[in-house]
Amino acid sequence: MPQTVLEIDLKALVHNFEYLKSKLNPEVKVLAVVKAFGYGSDAAIVAKKLEEKKVDYFAVAYTDEGIALRETGIQTPILVLHPQPESFDEIIKYGLEPSLYSFRVLNAFIEAAQGLKNYSVHLKFNTGLNRLGFKQGNEKEILSIISGREGIHIKSLFSHLVASEDLNERDFTKQQIASFKNIAHKIIEGLGYTPLLHQSNTSAIINYPEAQFDMVRTGIGLYGYGNTPEEDAKLKPVATLKSVISQIHEISKGETVGYNRAHKAIKPERTATIPLGHADGISRAYGNGNGYVIINGKKAPIVGNVCMDMLMVNVTDINCAEGDEVIVFGKNNSAVTLSKQVNSIAYELLTAISQRVRRIYKE
Repeated sequence: MPQTVLEIDLKALVHNFEYLKSKLNPEVKVLAVVKAFGYGSDAAIVAKKLEEKKVDYFAVAYTDEGIALRETGIQTPILVLHPQPESFDEIIKYGLEPSLYSFRVLNAFIEAAQGLKNYSVHLKFNTGLNRLGFKQGNEKEILSIISGREGIHIKSLFSHLVASEDLNERDFTKQQIASFKNIAHKIIEGLGYTPLLHQSNTSAIINYPEAQFDMVRTGIGLYGYGNTPEEDAKLKPVATLKSVISQIHEISKGETVGYNRAHKAIKPERTATIPLGHADGISRAYGNGNGYVIINGKKAPIVGNVCMDMLMVNVTDINCAEGDEVIVFGKNNSAVTLSKQVNSIAYELLTAISQRVRRIYKE
């Protein structure tokens, strides 16, 4: 086995997909979010497996991510969530479907689509996240711009929930859902046909069944995290980050470990060096006891600063040897729990894992 690997469990992926689907009305479509290398795993492998399971749509953040999927043979429709006008020719070339989120982007794509007929596009509306999207009240102007434009066909209308995982924000979420319904009603009335509607993310699938509309989007849920301990227990982490012990050191009282002598032994210690560092996605924030790894079932706290290619852990009370397996996160050491150690979230830890870490796959 290589020194450090990210193990991708495709059986866990299928389990998560089928669990989330079980929460939906039968006619509701599923859009799988595979941006950021499939949340740090492998977008192409994840997409191929989900295509086998008849997923309805994929979403990526940027055009290059969609092109990469097309080049691996993915045929399923792909929504590009944050396209730039400079990429519209490539979007059309590869049969990708852009999210049009502003008048600048809408007009630019209409220009790019001259000579085409009914090219699928998606209109994004801002109902409170204030990140991307047309505002409520823009409906009339949007309709006047797209009226009679044969080059484009509005495939979907969508928005994004701000805090669907936080039940303290239930009133705000319900307000967002109501705003989206109002926007959709006006657009559909003006279009004369009915696009797909989607607003729900993973947490909304769980907490707001009334907001399923025609399609739901799931990202983090597919990879094994449901934003609550109860849902995490029903899902299976897809990615497990593993490494090995390269060397064990006996550290005398008063000796220091790592750069800047950040760790000083107050008694005799044993440390293990692991070939994994901040260039692999384990931030320096995890150093100096904030983070830990699992060795032979026990927590080994990180000592000193995380280096670029290595980190050191305290194994004084752990029976271990050079060459033993190290688990950084996975089924028995949740990325949620580990990321909380540095006031972060699982999304950040998962997507930070460098592409130099070899991915291996198990069915």
